[in-house]
Amino acid sequence: MSFHFVPQHNILVHLPLWLSRWFGYRRTPPPKHSQYVIWFWSWVGAFCGLAVIMAVFGQAQYFINRHVPLLVASYGASAVLIYGAIEAPLAQPRPLVGGHFIGALIGVSCTKLFQHLPPARFEQLRWLDASISCATTIVLMQMTGTTHPPAGATSVLPAVDAAFTQLGWYFLPVVLLSSTLALAVALVINNIQRRYPLFWIMPPKIVPAVPGPGMGVAEQGVQGEGPRSESVATATGDERDVEGEKRNADPSQMV
Repeated sequence: MSFHFVPQHNILVHLPLWLSRWFGYRRTPPPKHSQYVIWFWSWVGAFCGLAVIMAVFGQAQYFINRHVPLLVASYGASAVLIYGAIEAPLAQPRPLVGGHFIGALIGVSCTKLFQHLPPARFEQLRWLDASISCATTIVLMQMTGTTHPPAGATSVLPAVDAAFTQLGWYFLPVVLLSSTLALAVALVINNIQRRYPLFWIMPPKIVPAVPGPGMGVAEQGVQGEGPRSESVATATGDERDVEGEKRNADPSQMV
C-alpha cells in the first residue's frame, strides 16, 4: 500500500521568499547534508540558544531584582531537540512552546495547592507534588498535541527547586520568554543551511493512496495482480480462436 501527503494551505506562501525562508518555508525540499554539517549547526544552535537565554536572565536588572534563576534547566534538554533533532515532531514550535507552558502551569498550580499545608508538611510532600505535576502534564500534552519531553522537567521544578517555588506565578512568563528566545534562535540558525520548522501548528496528513475509478483489470494487474490479468487476457484470446473455428466450420454463421 502506498501513501501520499495531503497538501495544506500555507500562509507563508504569500510572504517574500527571503522572509518566508526564516520561518521554514521552501518551495522544494532542501538537499540532504553531511553529518559534519548537521553536527556543526547543532553545536552552534545549542550554544547560541542557551547563551541568549542566560544573557537575558543573567544580565537584565529587571530579572535580577526578581531573583530569576539563570536558566530553566529543562531548556538544556529542549536544545537537544530544537537544534540537534530539528525534524523530530517533538521539536516543532507547537510542542516546544505549548509543552513548556502546560508544564509550568500545572507545576505552579499543584505547588500552590500543596503550599496550603503547614510548611513542614509541604517539605515532606514535595515528592507527591512533583509526581502529580509531571503525570498531569504528560496527559494534558497528549490531549493537546503538544508533547515535548523536556516539559516534564519544567513541571516538577516548582515542586523540587526552592528558587522556582519562590517565583510562584511569575514562573509562567519566565518559561514563555525562554521558549520564545529558544525558538527565535532556532529559526535563524536552523534555516541557514537546514530547514526548521517542518510545521507550525499541524503536521501534514498522510493517507493511503486510493486507486482511481477508471482503473481496469489490466491496470490493477500493474498494482500487484499481473499474473491474474495475463491469464484473463489469455483466456479471452482462446475463446476468440474457438469462435473463429466454429464459424469456418459452419458457413451459416458467417457475416
